[in-house]
Amino acid sequence: MTLFPTKGIVLRSVKYGETSVIVAIFTERFGLQSYIVNGIRTATKKTGPKGNPFQPAALLDLVVYHQDQKNIHRIKEYHWDTIYAHLYSDIFKASVATFMVELLQKCLTQPEENEPLFAFMEDALQQLDKTTPAVVANYPVFFAIHLANFFGFRIADARGEGAFYLDLEEGVFTREQPAHQRFLDPAPAAVISQLLKVMQPSELEAILLTGQQRRQLLQALEAYYALHLPGFGNLRSLPVLQEVLG
Repeated sequence: MTLFPTKGIVLRSVKYGETSVIVAIFTERFGLQSYIVNGIRTATKKTGPKGNPFQPAALLDLVVYHQDQKNIHRIKEYHWDTIYAHLYSDIFKASVATFMVELLQKCLTQPEENEPLFAFMEDALQQLDKTTPAVVANYPVFFAIHLANFFGFRIADARGEGAFYLDLEEGVFTREQPAHQRFLDPAPAAVISQLLKVMQPSELEAILLTGQQRRQLLQALEAYYALHLPGFGNLRSLPVLQEVLG
């Protein structure tokens, strides 16, 4: 097997045997991959729990063994690429990060390299770590809107005059109320239109939303993803996120 350096974002870690874990990592070089890490659940006096680098949302530098035909690989070397200042200690940011990681994982169905997506996710987590509480509140909606761009069902940001409704089946704003029930009324649709124009997270501070508005938008976006990704199901992190940010 050949060794490769790559950065990675930890998505999920599952216990395996007495001391090992199997980790799902979205890598910059190979896309979504699974790795078995032996002995990681033993603690040492010098480093504390070894498993810390493999918690969800961790940004790591890796040297990995890789063969295309294998489903589970091994990691030769690993260390933190980014050490978060607040992401794991702030309950609000931690809840948002959990939501982001779960949403990304549900979208990733094939082990394909996607450097633009990796760069987007890496930046989104780093920005979340250092942003203000006012931005954190709107961050999940902002992230969910823009993540869809990478999976072929982006919401068209052309909201013409009189196009008041957002058709969730088609991902477009319409003048007439759609014949089906999967759409947003003018008020929440206008917020989505506004958020589509946000390019930097700092701009979210100027968008004032109530907890109820955010809950409605997140539920609508969950439905939007489910419409466009077969087998998407429900986001387990969403009820917790809504409770924390409510």
